[in-house]
Amino acid sequence: MTASSATSYRGLTTFAGGFLLLDAILLVWAGFELHRFGLILWGVGCAAGAGLVVVFWQRHRRDLADLAEGRQAMRRQADELRRLLREHHLSN
Repeated sequence: MTASSATSYRGLTTFAGGFLLLDAILLVWAGFELHRFGLILWGVGCAAGAGLVVVFWQRHRRDLADLAEGRQAMRRQADELRRLLREHHLSN
């Protein structure tokens, strides 16, 4: 993933979480003002959704870091194998 795409995904995720949080605040407020329990429940659901966005985004970033680390380890192993083959004159 390039740096620009990572930035755009981070911005999109931030927008989605912020939008859900704004919806949660407005729904809870409207529920209290209008004395409608259903709106409060929907607001709590939106707040939970915003929390899930944050949790899954952190999990996604951790998984991407693990993948990058795995790629680096594979690259080091491949370089070591190439070095050993050259050292023993086994390259074609």
